[in-house]
Amino acid sequence: MTNNNTSPQQTLWTGMVPVEDTALAVTDAGGPGTPVVYLNGQFATQGYWRHTLAQLGPGWRHITYDERARGKSKRSADYSFEAAVRDVDAVLAARGVDRALLVGWSYGAVVAAHWAARNPDRTVGAILVDGAFPYDWLDDAMEQRIRKLFRRMGWVLPLLRPTGLAPRMTAEEQANSNIELGRLSRAHELGPVLDGITVPVRYVVASGTSFGSRGDEQERIRAGLKAVTARNANIDSVKVASHHGAILRKDSPAIADAVREVAALDGPRRTTRQPASEQGLQS
Repeated sequence: MTNNNTSPQQTLWTGMVPVEDTALAVTDAGGPGTPVVYLNGQFATQGYWRHTLAQLGPGWRHITYDERARGKSKRSADYSFEAAVRDVDAVLAARGVDRALLVGWSYGAVVAAHWAARNPDRTVGAILVDGAFPYDWLDDAMEQRIRKLFRRMGWVLPLLRPTGLAPRMTAEEQANSNIELGRLSRAHELGPVLDGITVPVRYVVASGTSFGSRGDEQERIRAGLKAVTARNANIDSVKVASHHGAILRKDSPAIADAVREVAALDGPRRTTRQPASEQGLQS
């Protein structure tokens, strides 16, 4: 492998971006199009976005990456939500992007919502795919249920890690991450974040259940979005037929349409710059 000194605006770039005590596997499609940064589900990898990327085509500057200990990224001592938000800044800085459109699924939708609220001048807009619903779904019973679920999965995780289907995190670390998400999703925590967003946001909302949910739990969680769209005119939503786990594959056309809609609302602003130096290795 050799260092790549070509501008990321011109060519495909793949490599490792050093961040704090870890390094993230990043893919940057390059090109002059609007930069679109894809934020994965909690334990997913950048490969999950392949259908959306295909729907949008080469006219966009697609930037995907694996979060800490997911996919090809390295382990870390910090798997907190705030670390995930900081990683967005690190990837954009490494790839010389000043402003971007964010697309986040599930956990990534919450990351995108927080980043957009904190960085309105750097955000073209955000697409939140079946995530970032303000709802108090975490209580003591649910917390114990989550811990029990991941303990039960503990034996199979080492078998799945070489395939990329499981992160290089312990069962306890995964449970703690899920519980932290529940706390961040409470109406009094996430509601003000969403109320403060001043850029265009489009939710693409799935139907039915998701892994670990029971009965109509997931639909009750999604119902919290109605109050959000009523309070903030910048936020709108579309409902699709797929369930949570299949939405990126089966309803990628709806996600792509939402990206186009939000990008069309953005005026001609500078979204990329030449980075001071390339970080990572060309592969």
